[in-house]
Amino acid sequence: MWAERRPQVPLHLVMVTTDEAVELVRTGAVDAGLVRLPIDRTGLHAIPLYTETTVVVVPKEHLLTAAEEVTVADLADEIVLRPQDDTLAWPGDRPGRAGVYDPATTAEAIDLVAAGVGLLVLPQSLARLHHRRDLTYRPLADAPGSGVVLTWPDAENTDLMEEFIGIVRGRTVNSSRTPPPRGNPGDTRPSKENSDRRPRARRGTHRR
Repeated sequence: MWAERRPQVPLHLVMVTTDEAVELVRTGAVDAGLVRLPIDRTGLHAIPLYTETTVVVVPKEHLLTAAEEVTVADLADEIVLRPQDDTLAWPGDRPGRAGVYDPATTAEAIDLVAAGVGLLVLPQSLARLHHRRDLTYRPLADAPGSGVVLTWPDAENTDLMEEFIGIVRGRTVNSSRTPPPRGNPGDTRPSKENSDRRPRARRGTHRR
């Protein structure tokens, strides 16, 4: 949609961590970010986009694969790895038994699951990002979800930023709050960069 409305203003997508994205947005190094909660919202606006399903990653031959979805109670006797970059906020105790140590990253935890060391609970998009043929995942029915927001600096919006927000909110091009596309071919005011945790090569702004 962005490419159709503003063909002369390219949208650049950058993959960074949530903490990096928040800092880049706050300092104005990028215009906006798609980030996973929780974040420090000081100096930032944020629009909730969706709450992502939480899943448990297991080896393909694991007993839990017999069910279409599992519960936290099903993990009580399992070792559940707890990577240091875990994004989920648990209101109480985490599921399962803790491992011998906490892997530094989700990628390392995925390798440990493949080695049969334990299981891993994480948002579904991260399970897809770290997909392996020898692993699969099941929805974890009673786990907390992971909220994703669009965030941008708490300052007066430019016309371009208002239009970007309008696209994210689903406004049509005829909406009274959506600035009309500029017909002047010389209107090539550059955008900055839109940061995100995951790259996806698609037109416009549609990324997870």
